[in-house]
Amino acid sequence: MKRIIYLAALGVSLLLLSCNNSTTTTEQTSVSDAAVPAGGQESVKDDESAKDVVKIAVGSKDHTTLVAALKQADLVTSLSNAGPFTVFAPTNAAFDKLPAGTVEGLMKSDKLADLQNILQYHVAVAVYKTENMKDGQVIGEANGDNITINVKDGKVMVNGTANIVASIPASNGIIHVIDAVLLPPGKK
Repeated sequence: MKRIIYLAALGVSLLLLSCNNSTTTTEQTSVSDAAVPAGGQESVKDDESAKDVVKIAVGSKDHTTLVAALKQADLVTSLSNAGPFTVFAPTNAAFDKLPAGTVEGLMKSDKLADLQNILQYHVAVAVYKTENMKDGQVIGEANGDNITINVKDGKVMVNGTANIVASIPASNGIIHVIDAVLLPPGKK
C-alpha cells in the first residue's frame, strides 16, 4: 500500500513539474520573441527615473557643444551605461574660450582619436563629490591621465584653470559643470 501511495505521489509531482516547465518555456519564448529596441542604454525611454549624465547634458542649453562632441566621438553609449562616472562638463562658453577653429578641427573624422582623448580627460570612473574633494587630490581620468583638484576658500578648481560652478547628481554618477576645457598633458 505504501508503494502505491509513493508511486501516485511521484506521478502527481512529475505531472506538476511538467506543467511548470511548459509555462516557463512559453514565457521564455514570448520574451525572446519580443521586439528589442536598437541601440544601447541611451535608447531607453524613461521619463520617471533619474537621468544619466548624458541625458542631463542633452537637456542643458549650456552644453550643446559638449553633446555634439560626445556624439562625434562615439562616447554617448559608454557614458549612458551604469558607471559610476564623474563628468567635468565644460559649458559652451568654455569651448568658446579655445582658439578659433579648435572645436571645428576636432570634430573632423581624422581627429577622432584626439577628440576622444580630450573628452575622456573629462571623465573619472568613480563618483567624486565636491564636498569630499581635497586640495592637491589627484584623480585618474578615463584617458589614463590625471587631473589635480585645488580647493581654496571653499571653491573647487580642476588643474588650477577650471572652476566647478555647479554639481548635478545623475543616476550613473555626477556632473561637475566647469568654466574651462581641460586639455590633457602634452595637448596644451
